[in-house]
Amino acid sequence: MGTWAIDANKLVKQFPLRQKGKEAKNGNGAAKDTKTKKGWRPFNRKPTETFTAVDSVDLQIGHGEVFGLLGPNGAGKTTTIRMLCTLLEPTSGTALVNGYDITKQANQVRLSLGTVLAGERSIYWKLTARENLEYFAALYHIPAKTAKRRIGELLERMELTERADELVENYSTGMKQRVAISKALLANPPILLLDEPTLGLDPQAARKVRELVKEFQDEGHTILLTTHYMEEADQLSDRIGIIDQGKIIALDTSASLKERIQQKDIVRLEISGWQPEMETNLKTIQNVANLVSRPMEADSLWEVNLHVDNSREILPNLIESINQNGTRLVNMNILKPSLEDVFINLTGKALRD
Repeated sequence: MGTWAIDANKLVKQFPLRQKGKEAKNGNGAAKDTKTKKGWRPFNRKPTETFTAVDSVDLQIGHGEVFGLLGPNGAGKTTTIRMLCTLLEPTSGTALVNGYDITKQANQVRLSLGTVLAGERSIYWKLTARENLEYFAALYHIPAKTAKRRIGELLERMELTERADELVENYSTGMKQRVAISKALLANPPILLLDEPTLGLDPQAARKVRELVKEFQDEGHTILLTTHYMEEADQLSDRIGIIDQGKIIALDTSASLKERIQQKDIVRLEISGWQPEMETNLKTIQNVANLVSRPMEADSLWEVNLHVDNSREILPNLIESINQNGTRLVNMNILKPSLEDVFINLTGKALRD
């Protein structure tokens, strides 16, 4: 067993940019149309530009650790996971998973992993839960007797036994996700890659998945978890990496990350009649470092979060800027930094931006 369950070094993934066809000359010098539908380049034209989705990522995850990988949409989280599980080949760099090289020993890597990818239909909806697990157990070459026992255990554990012989298409989103997690656990792999496992689930189903993640860690599994929910990452992760524009920009425990911005005050405002142009006005106030605004459930109310160096000094200018043009300050709180505040401080944007 190697020092690390996952050890990525200078991992890079580049994709060719999809460019619209440009005017070219035919044999007699006249222009010919080479534009392609929806911007696809012709097959005989080599890409001249690339987009770097993952940029020299170094990542070491210990055995038995839950590691949370956070980043805004398009930051490179899922691309990183797809390389680690051998679905994408790196442009450069290396990574070892359970001691096996992801390019040279791909089969051994796959045998070491259980993977649940966000947005992927990884199970068959026209089969029952039991039939799905039987099918994948056969693909994993699990002996029939062992597979039957293992499937029964997983169905019981995931609270699916009573409906195990119903078609998956009739399941709720949470139940489908539990079938997908069961599939990932069939061969009892040492490492689990869970890409946004609670995405789209109702609160009860999401809580069940979080409980399972803790159980998996107690059983000795290493877990790489991506999520858009800060509270989830804070609750589950031993360490957290923040990725933005393909680079790891911070990596530490949640507590240590929060200590980085203890010197800043977090001012949370509730504002009625918020106008988008007010964001520019508030950012011009001295000592305001970051600002993130979002609508609240209550009609016409917006939540505005400010990172400031000294909240007392800016309050008069802040209130004066808000209480004009039909806007009104409804509520204000000075808070301790949260993991989301760390993320905003590092990236200048909210997680889903």
